[in-house]
Amino acid sequence: MHLASPFHTKARKWVKGRANWRKELEGKLSGKRDKLIWIHSASLGEFEQGRTLIEAIKKTSPESKILVSFFSPSGYEVRKNFHGADYVCYLPMDNQTNAVDFIETVQPSLVVFIKYELWFHYLNTLNKRNIPTMLISAIILPSQPYFGILGGFFQSMLKMFTHIFVQDEPSKHLLSSIGIENNVSISGDTRFDRVAEITRELFSNHAIEHFCGNEKVLISGSTWREDEAALRHVQSCIPELKLIIAPHEIHTAHLASIQSIFKDAVLLSEYNHDEAAKVLIIDSIGMLSKIYRYATIAYVGGGFNKSGIHNILEAAAYGKFVCWGPNYQRSAEAKRMLEMGCGFSFHQKEVLADKIADLFENNAELEAKNRCAKEFVSSNQGATSRIMVFLQDSNII
Repeated sequence: MHLASPFHTKARKWVKGRANWRKELEGKLSGKRDKLIWIHSASLGEFEQGRTLIEAIKKTSPESKILVSFFSPSGYEVRKNFHGADYVCYLPMDNQTNAVDFIETVQPSLVVFIKYELWFHYLNTLNKRNIPTMLISAIILPSQPYFGILGGFFQSMLKMFTHIFVQDEPSKHLLSSIGIENNVSISGDTRFDRVAEITRELFSNHAIEHFCGNEKVLISGSTWREDEAALRHVQSCIPELKLIIAPHEIHTAHLASIQSIFKDAVLLSEYNHDEAAKVLIIDSIGMLSKIYRYATIAYVGGGFNKSGIHNILEAAAYGKFVCWGPNYQRSAEAKRMLEMGCGFSFHQKEVLADKIADLFENNAELEAKNRCAKEFVSSNQGATSRIMVFLQDSNII
């Protein structure tokens, strides 16, 4: 990160954000020492996954202070002023000195890590000090390092958690196969609670509403270049289609690339009620989860990347049929939505265009698939309350 920082904006923010962290954190926490709960997430997606738990803890234990830490600038920069937390900071690099200093400064009464985050020195220090430490919304897969050549090391970190809340039965079974079972519960995924909560928030954007009008609209979120190439083919096959693209990265080069592919594209920040515009590019962060409400059909990017698709639940929560690329194997909700018929995965752009065209022509079928998507999200809510019941029954909060 230090070597890359002169040439890479995100690396530069990663390094700068951790400079003088001790002095800054001590300054934030100076004065009366209150009961403090520390919640750590890798980036923005994991933060959103844990947000309902943060809000539930604050409501149940209003006297407690909440510290939220991030590993990535992508999360910190967007949520550094999050009103639901008393303190927001970067997590210092994981070494023994940093871990001891950070934990001694923070003095947490409870620590929550979200989904994947495992840092040896932090977990080891917390474990030695008998500080309750939870892993929530965990998904355990055979392809993960717990079962690889360094499996013993990663398993040792899992064993340092006081309790692990997994999303599903297969995850619980895999943990049991490596001797981790007495401190494991199936809670479900807190993301279902969060995306449902977002749909209930008041939101209106006059520019987007004007662009959509009464037309059929494909809203595509978290897209990469391969996704945008597939969407360009769809547009060429359905020329009357209105397309909204919210790219995963909104740096200048990527926006320029999209505009070179879609000659009739206009940026939201520059949209002036142009009746001829067929493609609208969202060039700001934090809006995507709210604008899926305007979609006729949704598309979620990342399916051509090794890391896989992004959050399809944000669209499904509004009752939208969702399409994505071929790499979805790490997503339990994608597999389930495919089985239920309210999601669609494709390898070839021609297949995607045919599917969207067919559904646009068959309103009854599309409405049924949209209802199915909404019911899927509704039926899987409740993870936050299950975790809270455990914390309260265990007298942890």
